[in-house]
Amino acid sequence: MTLVKHSSFRLAAGFAATALVLAACGKAEAPPEPIRAVKVLTVGATAFQSSYEFSGEVRPRIESKLGFRVAGKITRRNVELGQHVSAGTVLAQLDAQDFRLAAAAARAQVAAAETQRDLAAADYKRYLTLREQNFISGAELERRDTTLKAAQAQLDQAHAQLASQGNQAGYANLVADVSGVITSIDAEPGQVVAAGTPVVRIAEDGPRDVVFSVPEDKVGTIKPGSDASVRLWAGNGELKGAIREVAASADPVTRTYQVKLALDASARPPLGATVTVLPQALSHAGQPVIKLPTSALRQEGKATAVWVLDRATMTVKSQPVVVATADGNDAVIAAGLSPGMQVVSAGVHVLSPGQKVTIWVPASVRPDAAEGVAARAPASLVGTAEAATLPATK
Repeated sequence: MTLVKHSSFRLAAGFAATALVLAACGKAEAPPEPIRAVKVLTVGATAFQSSYEFSGEVRPRIESKLGFRVAGKITRRNVELGQHVSAGTVLAQLDAQDFRLAAAAARAQVAAAETQRDLAAADYKRYLTLREQNFISGAELERRDTTLKAAQAQLDQAHAQLASQGNQAGYANLVADVSGVITSIDAEPGQVVAAGTPVVRIAEDGPRDVVFSVPEDKVGTIKPGSDASVRLWAGNGELKGAIREVAASADPVTRTYQVKLALDASARPPLGATVTVLPQALSHAGQPVIKLPTSALRQEGKATAVWVLDRATMTVKSQPVVVATADGNDAVIAAGLSPGMQVVSAGVHVLSPGQKVTIWVPASVRPDAAEGVAARAPASLVGTAEAATLPATK
């Protein structure tokens, strides 16, 4: 009887040990997900502040490349880079010896033609007298008249040739047609240049332009006559101007379109100065828009989305949005939100749809730090903390 009791006790003990082992190997219950504190902001319309800016350069309205009208060897250059010259100033000179010799030859031809004309005129006068006395026929007189006319034509041709050679000699001096500033020197003394080869470049005094480039997606908005503001890089002043010219084709290298902005006649910024151009046609400053910090945005597949807070249930839901552009460090929302919505602005990557949250309150606005911790701590965690302070009972 005693042996049977001991065997039953061992069997019961074995079952109990097996039950304890199985209980220990079982999966523990997952702790409840904590309620996260998040920063939120209320969606509202604010003024758009940014505007499109382009870097430009001040250039003269008219800039000409000047060269000699005849070929020759440069013997002298009378101007320097950056020098201001007046109309009529001799900029450079060619060796004019050949032109002077050609002019002398032309004068000799004029003298010879004058002699031939005078001889033909005297001959015609003598034959005219003979015709009046009927000593010669009318045909003979006509031949003498034709000879006189040919001699006169040769004299006219010699005079024209002399004038042309005189001009050639004058073309040996490169003269400024207008007043302006020398912006480039392309040839030096001793160099042999062909007719028309650029020697100097002169920027004519007068109105000045600002030249800048715009991308293809913006050039259609900029129209000739539209206003623009110009800020000088080297100063705090602001100038006004109007679009004067828009290129019809894109630059083959940069694929941008060149735009010329005409400044007021009274504006005289330095040539080559760097400026910032703000076209009014591309400005949206002051327009009401909805803006969000970039920390509120997240990628959801191929779409951009934000977390919207439901104050009734204190849960968040995903809301797709359309970003139009950027305004400083903020994103401008074109669609998906309306004023009055509350959007999570920080910690968006640790949330999930339907998750409960609390609104984070900065310590500076809380009356007591400890109360603040309890205020934003989950209720389950607060209860656990309170239970831990109770004395153990047997």
